[in-house]
Amino acid sequence: MARIYLSPPHLSGLEEKYLQEALASNWIAPLGPQVDAFEQEMAAYLGIKAAVALSSGTAALHLALKLAGIAAGDRVLCPSLTFSSSANVILYEKAIPVFIDVDPATWTLDCVALDKALRRHKANNTLPRALITVDLYGQSADYTAILEICGAYGVAVVEDAAEALGADYKDVKCGTFGNAGILSFNGNKIVTTSGGGMLVSNDDTLVEKARFLSNQAREPEIHYEHKQLGYNYRLSNLLAAVGRGQLVVLDDRVKVKRDIFDRYMSALGDIEGVDFMPKAAYGQTNRWLTTLTIAEHIAGFNCGAVIAALEKKDIEARPIWKPMHLQPLYQKYEYFPNAKGDISKLIFENGLCLPSGTSLSENDQNRVIDIFLSLVC
Repeated sequence: MARIYLSPPHLSGLEEKYLQEALASNWIAPLGPQVDAFEQEMAAYLGIKAAVALSSGTAALHLALKLAGIAAGDRVLCPSLTFSSSANVILYEKAIPVFIDVDPATWTLDCVALDKALRRHKANNTLPRALITVDLYGQSADYTAILEICGAYGVAVVEDAAEALGADYKDVKCGTFGNAGILSFNGNKIVTTSGGGMLVSNDDTLVEKARFLSNQAREPEIHYEHKQLGYNYRLSNLLAAVGRGQLVVLDDRVKVKRDIFDRYMSALGDIEGVDFMPKAAYGQTNRWLTTLTIAEHIAGFNCGAVIAALEKKDIEARPIWKPMHLQPLYQKYEYFPNAKGDISKLIFENGLCLPSGTSLSENDQNRVIDIFLSLVC
């Protein structure tokens, strides 16, 4: 049997059409008609004014921070429970990360801890200049609360929606909140270009500045003129064609992700000690990955046992993201935990991601479920 991966690419069949258009036009370099169309179609899907396609979600985050005016020595808030890119871009600008715990009811940013961090830093005259929020595993953060808190302190908000394309917060698409939103088209995302990302915003000027910086900050001269530092962050026309072929079926793919979650929940949700990632009342998650925690002292087995048992059958599963404040690179930085304790650490130590690719057949999902059930005492 073929290996079952966690979340592999899943082509729609439409990619070839757009790739043939790109090849026929001889646009095989960065920029081009496919990039332009991808940006316009994504902006229309999200209901946002403007978008710029980039080489990665990390590139989009980096430019969003730069355009928020972050400089060396500035502080930037970030949830600890996230993929490393969310924090790495802070160090790119020689800024100082301040990590915030998550709310156990949503696994997204703890707004009480956020407010505590801002109050303390304001009192110390070290107020952070920006917050990077994260829509974890496809679930949005609570933007009504976040924007109110950050607005009171004059803190810019960048929405890391890398995992949340197709999800929404109060019927508004993820990626559209704050000063700028970022998307990722990495190989494991619902829409993939193999590698790629996008910065989106209702601020046309901000998007045009990002476009300028992403193209080596080249001035509009016949020769190559540079007055400021730029980056080689633009997306290939060919890769944009691949993304367009998947954007067409995005809503269908999100439904498949949700159906996969529902089948896991139906089969495994009643096991004592097993708790699936809770769904926030304020939005619709895309269920990018099905995630859960296992309390070993109740269930009689742990996530490591599940991962090992699945791997024996050539099935990939992974732990939850290791929190940034536990990473050797980031242990020295400040961390504001939840009032009830270190929730990010607890989720990491007991958390698991199950295979959730949209190409996962029901038969293969049943194999995963059967192996999981075989561990139940």
